[in-house]
Amino acid sequence: MALTETPMQAERARTIFEKSKAGRRAAALPATEAPERPLAELIPENLLRAEPPRLPEIAEPEIVRHYNRLSRRNFDLDTGFYPLGSCTMKHNPRLNERVAALPGHARLHPAQDPKRAQGALELMWLLQESLSEICGLPHVSLQPSAGSHGELAGLLLTRAYHADRGEERTKVLAPDTSHGTNPASVTMAGYEVVKVATDEQGGVDMDDLRVKLAENADEVACLMLTNPNTLGVFDENIAEIARLIHEAGGTLYYDGANLNAVMGHSRPGDMGFDIVHVNLHKSFSQPHGGGGPGSGPIAVSDRIEPFLPRPQVVRREGSNGDGPSFGLDHERPKSIGRLRGFQGNFGVFVRSYAYILSLGADGLAEASETAVLNANYLKARLAQGRAGQRLPIAFDRHCMHEFVLSGKPMKRELGFATLDLAKRLLDFGFHPPTVYFPLLVDEALMVEPTETETKESLDAFAEAIEKILIEAEDDPEIAKSAPYTTPVRRLDEVKATRQPVVRQQLD
Repeated sequence: MALTETPMQAERARTIFEKSKAGRRAAALPATEAPERPLAELIPENLLRAEPPRLPEIAEPEIVRHYNRLSRRNFDLDTGFYPLGSCTMKHNPRLNERVAALPGHARLHPAQDPKRAQGALELMWLLQESLSEICGLPHVSLQPSAGSHGELAGLLLTRAYHADRGEERTKVLAPDTSHGTNPASVTMAGYEVVKVATDEQGGVDMDDLRVKLAENADEVACLMLTNPNTLGVFDENIAEIARLIHEAGGTLYYDGANLNAVMGHSRPGDMGFDIVHVNLHKSFSQPHGGGGPGSGPIAVSDRIEPFLPRPQVVRREGSNGDGPSFGLDHERPKSIGRLRGFQGNFGVFVRSYAYILSLGADGLAEASETAVLNANYLKARLAQGRAGQRLPIAFDRHCMHEFVLSGKPMKRELGFATLDLAKRLLDFGFHPPTVYFPLLVDEALMVEPTETETKESLDAFAEAIEKILIEAEDDPEIAKSAPYTTPVRRLDEVKATRQPVVRQQLD
């Protein structure tokens, strides 16, 4: 492995402003034949610049090379294995991208009259029906834009449900393994978070749950739960958990980030959940990450349905021999209102519905089976050799789609932290897994291989871990200075967070 910066690495780290030279041009445009008008006539004077913007001056070949390098700078699934835990970073079929790019889908205006958007509304209605079946709950809204947005929607629905019953509840229970967005959403919705402990098996500590319910009697509005959870284990007490929460008068909310593990095998509604959010941009074919478009639909039980966001996509039966039509139902007096300006990111809906149609019920079930198989295979591989000694499984039981390792022995015995391992993996061609989460595991490393990776990829990842640990036994300083092959070397992450450099300094 290369241990020093290469010329190519240094070149890739240069910005376009650093490549700029005064007087260079990509093109020479002819004089315009249209009459010129003062900018002040076209743009309000208070919006005009006092000076022209300082733009880079660069030749066309260098512009092409610059953007080509940028396109290859980030690690992605087309580059290699991306085992980022709880994020389901799996391959997205190109067919679904092509379908979403069809003109009738890509060029549809969001303000189009429903009468002239029947095909789009029908697709959305069919997607709602599909998600309803997958989740085991009868009603679906596609409005939320992401999983976190779905969480907020679920909590607002919970608030509306209790208010409609004349109740004012103030607290939401959340396990200490919950995703970080859960407590953030709770706070945004105006509730107080009450943390519930994890037992030795990695599930909800039932004794602590009973204590928290007793201590906060008549105040608990909801329990937010992920099942399987972020430790990658399925909570075997889910039926009892649902009974306790419902007897206390609360709602049960399902964080659907890990739905990839159970599709076609178990349904949140059958477990007793009242509200579910689904990450279409994870489990159902959508490029995930980079701040791009997402979608976090919510599925709900009958008692929550009156409060769903408006408008709802609905199917209306025809009359006088006409077929069914599709429209938007605005007449929802108990609704929590709109969650966004329009109905959601339509391209995401197209990709997800294409994914569901192409796989079918059996295919979705097989995807989950393979995700679980891959995770348990990789877990078994990493339980061997040095990884088994230095990176033990945090909760060593049959896992679902992901599992969590603890780098505590590695750090104690070698002075080699989980972050060092993660950085060094980049030099071996692997994106590192999630690190330091969940917080209850010391030096945590969360691994999710997904169903789209081959056995060879999983073996190569396990072998890279073994090689890095052998290297660390001889000289841990090598990894402490990694990565060596990326455009930018290891940063001071605390300083980068607190004092980010977001502007190019110009001479």
